[in-house]
Amino acid sequence: MSMIRDLRAVVRPSRVSLRKATSASSTSYDTTRDPATPSAVVDCAVYRDGARVASAKPLTPQEAMRQVRRDGGFVWIGLHEPTEAEFAGIASEFGLHPLAVEDAVQAHQRPKLERYDDSLFTVFKTIHYVEHDRLTANSEVVETGEVMCFTGRDFFITVRHGGQGSLRALRHRLQDDPELLAKGPSAVLHAIADHVVDGYIAVADAVQDDIDEVETEVFSPGRKGGVSRGVDSARIYQLKREVLEFKRAVAPLLRPMQLLSERPMRLVDPDIQKYFRDVADHLARVQEQVLGFDELLNSILQANLAQASVAQNEDMRKITAWAAIIAVPTMVTGVYGMNFDHMPELHWKYGYPLVLGVTIAMCVGIHRVLKRNGWL
Repeated sequence: MSMIRDLRAVVRPSRVSLRKATSASSTSYDTTRDPATPSAVVDCAVYRDGARVASAKPLTPQEAMRQVRRDGGFVWIGLHEPTEAEFAGIASEFGLHPLAVEDAVQAHQRPKLERYDDSLFTVFKTIHYVEHDRLTANSEVVETGEVMCFTGRDFFITVRHGGQGSLRALRHRLQDDPELLAKGPSAVLHAIADHVVDGYIAVADAVQDDIDEVETEVFSPGRKGGVSRGVDSARIYQLKREVLEFKRAVAPLLRPMQLLSERPMRLVDPDIQKYFRDVADHLARVQEQVLGFDELLNSILQANLAQASVAQNEDMRKITAWAAIIAVPTMVTGVYGMNFDHMPELHWKYGYPLVLGVTIAMCVGIHRVLKRNGWL
C-alpha cells in the first residue's frame, strides 16, 4: 500500500548501524530536561496529519493534550525514569489505569501486553551488548533496560528505564515519514516494537561471536592428546547467565507480538497491524537462536568439564607411571639398607655396579612398557 510502502525503511536501520548503536547506546542517550516540563519528560509533541506541530515554547503534557482535543491529532510524550509524583499528573490527565501506572514507575517488569478500556499497555525489554576485549568470568555481556508504552486513541506515552534504549533517533526517523505518522499512535507502537526486536538481532549476532570464541577454545587442542586446558568453566557459566538474561527479554514478548498481529484491536490501525506479523516472525527467529545458545552452552560446559576430567585422569596416569618406575630403586635400596650380614653379593667387588645396573635396566624396561601403552 502506497501510504506505508516505506515502513520498513523508516523503522529498521541497517544491521551494521544496529551493532554500532547497541555499543554506544549506554552513553549516547538523551535525557535532556526542559525546565518548563516535568523533570522526567524528555520530549512532548503534538502530531497532526503526520507532521509535528510547531510550538513557540516547550509544551507541557497538559497543554499538548488540550491542543489535541481542540484541533485533533495525537500527542507523543517521552519520559525517562519518572517518579511516582512526576507521573501522577500525566496519568490523571490521560486516564491511565492505576495498575499500569504502578508497573511503569516501578519498572523491572516482564514483557507483556495489557488491554484496558481506552488504552494498551506494552512492556518491552531492551538489550544492549556490552563490548569487551576478552570474555572473563566477570564479564557483563548484555545490559537490559525497559521501554513501556501507553497507546491511546489520541496519545502515545513512552516510559524508559535504564541508560540505554533512547528513542530520539527513532522519533526523528518517524517525523521524516508523514504518511506513516498519519496512521496515529499504533504506527509509533509498531516502530518501537520493530526497533527493539532489531536490537535483539544485533545483540544475538554479537553474542554468537562470544560463543564461537569459547567453543573454539574448548575444542582446540591445547596439548598433546587433544585436551584443552585454556578455558575456565566460570567463563562459560557467566556467558550462560547472560544468555539467560537475554532469553528472559525475548521469550515473553512473542505472545504480545502475536496478539498485535493476529487479533483485531480498535486502537491499532488495520494497515499497521499486518506489519506486527513481520516483527513477530523476526522475534521468533531470535527466540530460536537464543534457545540454541542455551543448549550449545550446556554442551560446551559439559564438554569442558569432561575434558578437565580427562586431563586429571591423564595426570594421574603419569603420576602412577613414574611412581611405578621409582618404586624399583626404592625397593632395592630399601632392601640393602637393612644392614644384614648375609645379603646377596654384599662383599663382592662388583656387587654395587651389578645391583645399580640391574636397577637401571628394570627402570628403563618399565618406562618403555608404560610409554608403549600410552601412560607416559
